Amino acid sequence: MREISLGKSGLVVSRVAFGTWQLGGDWGATDEESATAAIRQAADNGVTFFDTAQAYGFGASERLLARALRGRPRDDLVIASKGGLRSTGSGLVRDSSPEWIRKGVDESLRALDTTYIDLFQVHWPDPGTPFEETAAALAKIVADGKIRHVGVSNFDAEQMESFSHTLPVESLQPPYHLFRREIEAEILPYAAAHDIGVLAYGPLAHGLLSGQLSMDTRFSPDDWRAASDVFHGGAFEQNLRVVDELKSFAGQELGISLGQLAIAWTLANPAVDVAIVGTRNPRHVDEALAAADIDLGDDAMQRIDEIMDDSVPVAGPSPEMPRANFG
Repeated sequence: MREISLGKSGLVVSRVAFGTWQLGGDWGATDEESATAAIRQAADNGVTFFDTAQAYGFGASERLLARALRGRPRDDLVIASKGGLRSTGSGLVRDSSPEWIRKGVDESLRALDTTYIDLFQVHWPDPGTPFEETAAALAKIVADGKIRHVGVSNFDAEQMESFSHTLPVESLQPPYHLFRREIEAEILPYAAAHDIGVLAYGPLAHGLLSGQLSMDTRFSPDDWRAASDVFHGGAFEQNLRVVDELKSFAGQELGISLGQLAIAWTLANPAVDVAIVGTRNPRHVDEALAAADIDLGDDAMQRIDEIMDDSVPVAGPSPEMPRANFG
């Protein structure tokens, strides 16, 4: 597994991180035995970077990750978590107030069964809390030794600049995949210019680039995709045709799987350090990890762009959506 230094944080991490969003309940019920096996297989095969969040089941994902990694040397692992979302009777709300951030860090430490978090990220920008208040609170938590590095998730360039006036942003976790490329315009150039490590989530476009979906796919009611128009209707049908063409190109011309093409394409951007890949199936782990060693040439990248000309952009979920649709 290739490793990389994550921006100015200095954290040395595997280029593929194991993500645990899918283990918190928002993708349907989790088979804990299978999920645990997937995490352990990833760790056994060179993954050192694991990403989770308080809001992924409010402790469920973090606890499962902790159980799966128990017994491994802590210094060999880089654990990233996120905070700043709060569950209410009417749904999720953004809350990056110092009080909630401090409470979230303590809860995550307990759930993860660790004395420190390597990278703590503000999950979503909170318009109700000035960035300087959140940043100052996190600086104090760093000084206390509970977290070692601070990043943000789903922030734009202006928001990162504002946050960094108080505490330098060390990493960014944005959504990035073949069907969602808006961060290429301003956000990735800003991150590169300021040596901000980028760990991209959703390289498989929430399953669209797995090659396993069709117009007949039915998601369980507790899977957020069941209520998303991204996975229904004419746009979905058109994108499935694009997926079929990408799959044929990957297999026939490159000799790789569609999923490997999607992950390798994400990592081919020089501003992207890490691709976060999540699975509940240990059989899918080795295929995903192999993508870190695939170098797509200029001709392949050009052909991929040509195929994508017929695609419909896929917008991502946010905390304000009806279900707990967040990244």
